Amino acid sequence: ECRLCLMPELPEVETTLRGLRPHLEGRAITGLRVRNGALRWPVAPDLASRIGGRRVSALSRRGKYLLLHLPPGGTLLLHLGMSGSLRVVPAELPPRKHDHVDLLLDSARALRFHDPRRFGCILWQPGNPNSHPLLARLGPEPLGSEFDGDYLRRRSRGRRGAVKNLIMDSHIVVGVGNIYACESLFAAGIHPARPAGRISAQRYHRLATAIRAVLQAAIEAGGTTLRDFTGAEGRPGYFARQLAVYGRAGEACNRCGSTIRLIRLGQRATYYCPRCQR
Repeated sequence: ECRLCLMPELPEVETTLRGLRPHLEGRAITGLRVRNGALRWPVAPDLASRIGGRRVSALSRRGKYLLLHLPPGGTLLLHLGMSGSLRVVPAELPPRKHDHVDLLLDSARALRFHDPRRFGCILWQPGNPNSHPLLARLGPEPLGSEFDGDYLRRRSRGRRGAVKNLIMDSHIVVGVGNIYACESLFAAGIHPARPAGRISAQRYHRLATAIRAVLQAAIEAGGTTLRDFTGAEGRPGYFARQLAVYGRAGEACNRCGSTIRLIRLGQRATYYCPRCQR
């Protein structure tokens, strides 16, 4: 699991959202072009008839899902999966390999869904998007008002599992993927394997603050540079240059000089500093 071959995380999805918004909001959908509908869940055969002629009133994000709001009473849910990306391109631009779906717009452009591993999805949800089974049980947004140290401490009580697994559980808080979990725990000075139920309220306040700060910094930098991710207009993110521990096993900690270590928690590569994190 290297730093250049990971799935898009919350900052990458937020960066994509901000890049797409000026090209999609207010635009009418004129058609759907499906080259390969065999995504994580097959593209519904009646999707074109459901969304054709509707106008995109707004774009939003829930966790790692992009939501295209198409009134009256419907939302298109998109997930980038392990390797997906979205670009706005001229509608007649010849597709690349793995350009599976085009959402055609009245601007003579298309929202093009590219997904080599086909773990992404494009789903229609009538009514309230938050009632969709994929969204209904998600935890709060880490950048929202419901998420803070008190919330984390409440949800951690009685848990013996590692704190890193707690903050990566989307039912606890959405969008804290592996890179940002490692970086946040380093910033808060907490060992990733420490039992979640044995961390003080003060340290949870520090961790919640760190999660917010790390995610905000990544969003401002355009997300983490991934092999399979570029910004919606082709600009890659540059947050990878700022990583303190992730992907740096065997290198010196920038803070104390100790050697960054690598362990596995929940089958995920986990990087930490043995001196800075307790």
